Amino acid sequence: MKATASSVLILGGGCFGLTAALELRARGWQVTLIDQGRLPHPDAASTDISKVVRMDYATDKQHTEMGERSIELWHQWNAQWKENLYHETGFLVMSRGALMPGGFEHDSLVFGTGRGHSLHRTSAERLRECHPTWNADAYQDGYLNPRGGWVESGRVIARLAAEARAFGVQIHEDVAHPRPIFANRCCTGITSADGRTWQADATIIAAGAWTPSLLPELREVMWATAQTVFHFKPENPDPFTPPHFPVWGADIGRTGWYGFPANADGLVKVANHGPGRRVEASALRSLPDGEEARYRAFLQETFPSLAAAPLYSTRVCLYCDTFDGAFWIDHVPDRPGLIVAAGDSGHAFKFTPVMGGIIADVVEHKPNPWTRRYRWRERTAANSDGARASS
Repeated sequence: MKATASSVLILGGGCFGLTAALELRARGWQVTLIDQGRLPHPDAASTDISKVVRMDYATDKQHTEMGERSIELWHQWNAQWKENLYHETGFLVMSRGALMPGGFEHDSLVFGTGRGHSLHRTSAERLRECHPTWNADAYQDGYLNPRGGWVESGRVIARLAAEARAFGVQIHEDVAHPRPIFANRCCTGITSADGRTWQADATIIAAGAWTPSLLPELREVMWATAQTVFHFKPENPDPFTPPHFPVWGADIGRTGWYGFPANADGLVKVANHGPGRRVEASALRSLPDGEEARYRAFLQETFPSLAAAPLYSTRVCLYCDTFDGAFWIDHVPDRPGLIVAAGDSGHAFKFTPVMGGIIADVVEHKPNPWTRRYRWRERTAANSDGARASS
C-alpha cells in the first residue's frame, strides 16, 4: 500500500481499465472509474462470449512470457472465484502446407518447445484421427498446445467490476461523452456532456477504440479497426466440443481465421484476425457486403459439417490498433497527470491477469521489464502479433 494515498480517474471499464483500478486500489490509491455505458459495455472489445488465451507468439519472448504467466493466473482466478471462466481446451494451429521457418506456426512450435512446453505435432493423419471435423485433405501440418484455451470474456468483465466495487472503487456508468479536461496542458480530470466533472491527481485513458478520438495526437499511431465475429448454432454441437474441437487457428498467420469450441449454449464462434476496416469508433457498426458468404466459404473448405449451421448472431468488434501491434501504456508527454492505457491491437484480453500490474507500474514510474515495449514512441514500420494476417 502507498504511504499516502493519491487519487486516480480511469476512463474505460474494459480489461485495461478494470485491472488497473483493482491494482491501484490494492496499492492504496483512491480510484474512480467512469464508462459511457453499463459494464460489461456491449460495444467494448472486452465484451463477447469468448476470447482466446494462448502463449503462442512465434519468437516473441516477451509476449510468450506474459502468456505463460497469464495462464497460471487464469487458473488461480478460477480457484479464487470457485467458477471456471477460463477453459483450458488447448490451442490447435494448422497450416495448409508444411511448417516453414518464419511462419507463425513453425516458429511458435520451435520456440515453445525450446521453453520446455510439450507441444503435439499434428499431421493430416493425426488431424483426421483426433479432430475429425477438420478437412484433413486441406490442412497438412500443425501442432496442438495443450496449455491454452478460451475465457468467458464478458463474464470476466462482470466479475472484475463486482470485485472493484467491493474493493472500494467508485464506478460511474452511463456517463454521456466523458472526456479529459485540461488546465495549462495539465490533465485535471474528466468531464461529461451533461456538465459533471471529476478531478484527481492522475487520469488514465483506457477507452479502447475511442482513445484516438479523445486524444487526437494519437491518430497517426493508433486507430479503430472493425473486425467481424459470427456465432453459429449447429443442431448437434457435440462434434464441436473438446477435446476433439479445441480453440483453433486455420493457417491463421496468412488467413486470420480462428475460432472456439461450442460453449454451454451450443454456440460456435468463428472470427477473423486480419487487417479489418479502419473506422470511427462512434460510427454505426455493420457487416460488409458478402461477409456471411465469406465465412461459409471458409467453413465449407475447413469444417464442412459446420458450413450450413444456422447463424445465431453476428458482432462487429473494434480493435484499438497501434501501428506496430504493441500496446500503448505510458504517461502522455507534455500532458502532466495524463496516462494512456490502450492499443489492444486485438490480442490483449488473454493478458488480463497481468495487465493491471503493468499499468500500475507505469502510473507509479516503477521498473517493470514488460513496460518498455509499450512506451510512447514514434511511428516506424508496421508490425503485428505474429498470428494476425496482413491481407
